[in-house]
Amino acid sequence: MKLLLTSAGVSNPSIRAALVDLLGKPIEEATALCIPTAEYGHPAVGPGEGAWRFISGRSPLHMVDLGWQSVGVLELTALSSIDVDRWVPLVRGTDVLLVAGGDALYLNHWMRESGLADLVPELAETVWVGLSAGSMVMAPRIGADFVEWTAPSGDDTTLGVVDFSIFPHLDHPDLPENSMVDAEKWAADLGGTAYAIDDATAITVDDGRVEVVSEGTWRRFDAPLG
Repeated sequence: MKLLLTSAGVSNPSIRAALVDLLGKPIEEATALCIPTAEYGHPAVGPGEGAWRFISGRSPLHMVDLGWQSVGVLELTALSSIDVDRWVPLVRGTDVLLVAGGDALYLNHWMRESGLADLVPELAETVWVGLSAGSMVMAPRIGADFVEWTAPSGDDTTLGVVDFSIFPHLDHPDLPENSMVDAEKWAADLGGTAYAIDDATAITVDDGRVEVVSEGTWRRFDAPLG
């Protein structure tokens, strides 16, 4: 799977160009499924209007409204109750998965419960576009600072598709707890490789290559030696 891990969606021309590069074709020729599930798990996001805005493309964070050839909805909480033949072929045949923000642990739980997590390694050409929690879920851990919903495991582990963690919304004016100082403390507690990224920054992962695409501010924290 190819990854475009963003803090706030496709927020500038550089991130949009990175998305087109991962797709290998224009956005207008690509099919997409949007996944709103993470929104339901976070007390500040959903359910309600936030999920509707994301699905309808009326969110100020650009994902669904980019001009896709087609867009459908993949609700993970429903998948375990229907036959896999009804949704797996749909996912396999779709170019892009657009994954909303919200609660990364809730998203992780439902990716595993639904079976989508097991399918991810087989989707070599699919592009995963994550927004905030939709990006963080690909990390090994999210860190205690971002735990809102308590997972059945009781810890902060996520999918581990990549070997680094993500601190989104760096220096956001509405999130005073997301300063660079806070990010430094978060990274020190994690003890592994991590990135702090603002809303003008994204991370691409393609065939194991990790690159930062930014028109803003970001920082990499390396894992301690030894």
